[in-house]
Amino acid sequence: MDSQPLLISIIADYGTADPSFAEVSQRLLMMLPHARIQCLSVPAFSTLATGFWVAQLGLNPGPQNHLIYHNCAPRKDDPEARQDNEGEGLSYAKLPNGVTIVGVNAGYTLSFIKDHATALHTLNIARGGSQFRSRDLFPEAVAAIAQDNLDLLGHALNPADLPDVPEERVVWIDGYGNLKTTIPVHAVEFEPESKVVAKIGDRVSGAVYSDGSFKVPEGNLAFSPGSSGWPSPDGTPIRWMELFFRGGSAWERLGNPEIGDKLILKSGKKESSSGGTEEKSDP
Repeated sequence: MDSQPLLISIIADYGTADPSFAEVSQRLLMMLPHARIQCLSVPAFSTLATGFWVAQLGLNPGPQNHLIYHNCAPRKDDPEARQDNEGEGLSYAKLPNGVTIVGVNAGYTLSFIKDHATALHTLNIARGGSQFRSRDLFPEAVAAIAQDNLDLLGHALNPADLPDVPEERVVWIDGYGNLKTTIPVHAVEFEPESKVVAKIGDRVSGAVYSDGSFKVPEGNLAFSPGSSGWPSPDGTPIRWMELFFRGGSAWERLGNPEIGDKLILKSGKKESSSGGTEEKSDP
């Protein structure tokens, strides 16, 4: 094992400051006493947010000895009644930078990293036996993997069998009310400083497309490249667009959307009766 202390990033939907983080950390430290642990809470059952943060933490610069342990298990793989609290199975992934990932393969948890991983496998560990699997069952597997014991590795997962990242979705809402999205910067075709219309659900708002956040005047909703992203498998950068409101909250401005909500963006100009263009007013 590397001389640098192991960093374990726990990403789970227990709830902000929920005691479950302390219980899971305690179990992990029983077997990995020299590890350092950081915790990140995502909304309940949000595999989309989980997968996003697995990639954001895993594919960006960080400690050399880093393991991400994620647990978000909506138990939607089988609609029938559960036996013995069984849920989705545990998986293992290795990233090109050496980061190890152990967590439940559910929904979009592996979608953002599936094309980056150099190894992607199931783990042969019980899927049932506790309502609190991430405390009672999974830490033993995490500890084994952290110590380079790969005896639990099962069959290889085919990235093509895992769901793709859904397009044009809200993927995170930060503490300032900024809306991170699954719209990559390279997919945006608006002209800089042009007006656009953003729609989430039944809430519509005018916005300004900007290639730099603070070029937008105070009191305006902006659509611009955000702070999140990572290198693509071919080395070119992936960066994700954000909606933010200078001097306020984009989340409130757009009706308090939830992670996973569809975001529709269109040009803020429409054809006029004279054949020219006119700007759409802010609703």
